[in-house]
Amino acid sequence: MQDGDDTKSGGCCGVPSATPEALTARCEAALAAVQPGPDTVTRALRARLTQIPGGFFEMGTRRSTYPGDGDSPRRKIHLSPYLISPTAVSNADYARFVEATGYQTVAEFEGWAFVFHQVLDDLAAWPISPPGLPWWRQVQGAAWHAPEGPGSGIKGREDHPAVHISWFDAMAYCRWAGLSLPTEAQWERAARGGLANRKFPWGDALMPGGNYAMNTFQGEFPRHNTGDDGYIGTAPVTAFKPNGYGLYNMTGNVWEWVADRFGKRPAPIPGNPARDPQGAVTGHERVQRGGSYLCHVSYCDRYHVHSRTKNDPESSTGNMGFRVAAPL
Repeated sequence: MQDGDDTKSGGCCGVPSATPEALTARCEAALAAVQPGPDTVTRALRARLTQIPGGFFEMGTRRSTYPGDGDSPRRKIHLSPYLISPTAVSNADYARFVEATGYQTVAEFEGWAFVFHQVLDDLAAWPISPPGLPWWRQVQGAAWHAPEGPGSGIKGREDHPAVHISWFDAMAYCRWAGLSLPTEAQWERAARGGLANRKFPWGDALMPGGNYAMNTFQGEFPRHNTGDDGYIGTAPVTAFKPNGYGLYNMTGNVWEWVADRFGKRPAPIPGNPARDPQGAVTGHERVQRGGSYLCHVSYCDRYHVHSRTKNDPESSTGNMGFRVAAPL
């Protein structure tokens, strides 16, 4: 399990609230029930997106730190021009969607979500963790509008990314907004900001000029995050400098869902780069990109533009969010 891995699929620790199959069916039904918002909403949200130029780019890395992630080898990709959000979807954005539709997220339906232990005031109140992962605590009542559970809220954090968002919850927002999740290839081209074969949106240095450039974990994981970058949990969606395309927090802060399934991709054909690839054809798990505020070199060195992980689409934790995209 990575810092945002699948801790939730119909329950944990012997206390499931639904079978995986029943939860998936419920999520699919809830998504299908979401009605598209008015054209005025789509136009307004679309106007906030940033255009990314089409063309060729090298996707992935020469050699992966975690071979099972599938982020190597590098391969040439061609994309048509498209639009993508300069930021992750914020709490304010998601609140407008919920107010308009009455949508209930997976965490709300299930009645609980996993929260990182260091942001909780009373660990004794929440003793249940997934097997082998004591830094995640099952918190009753935790959801996007109560990120740390009862007594917490998003007031004062309207500009932070919405979290405890499953892939289905992200897709529901997209359906209402008339937008989409980016494909994995679109996400990575955007994250690179016009740079080729670099580790981060700004280059290869973890701390360019000795300065923090993203929200990750400092200190000794998982015991103590010093917060030297300014944050223990999430940061505002416009924290830190944008990349060359004007996009914020493409690495760190929250894992971001993309449209693609996590599975075996079609083998690259030499001399014939994939064009606008859609990812694996089969597989239940979905891809997440970019790392989160829990990434640390000693545990989850996945805060690079090529980094990827996977999760069940019903899974939601306190470091999962998303951004949106659209065709031109």
